[in-house]
Amino acid sequence: MPFVDIKENTDKVQEQVQVYLESTISYYKLWGFKVAMKSTTMILKFTLILLCFCMVLLFGSVAAALAIGAYFDSYAIGFLIVGGLYLLTTSLLFLIKDKVIEGPILGKFSEIFFND
Repeated sequence: MPFVDIKENTDKVQEQVQVYLESTISYYKLWGFKVAMKSTTMILKFTLILLCFCMVLLFGSVAAALAIGAYFDSYAIGFLIVGGLYLLTTSLLFLIKDKVIEGPILGKFSEIFFND
């Protein structure tokens, strides 16, 4: 009789372990889906904002180059000045890229992955 009770208890423990493993696997699947969706939507939003900003920057740059060119009576000089400003800005961003770009992005993704 005691062996039958032990066998029944062992069967119950095995069933409970199976249920626990299935629920744990389901939890991590949902967690992975949540993290993937948050990351994907954040990247999509960033891409759309960047695209709009690039369009504004493009038209603003052309307008500034034409205005500077009209002031100096040479459109080539206007475009060279605007290009030089972009070269200067790019050089400065290259020098401080770790603080400006990598830090905030790493912080945001760390918040998404480890804060949940």
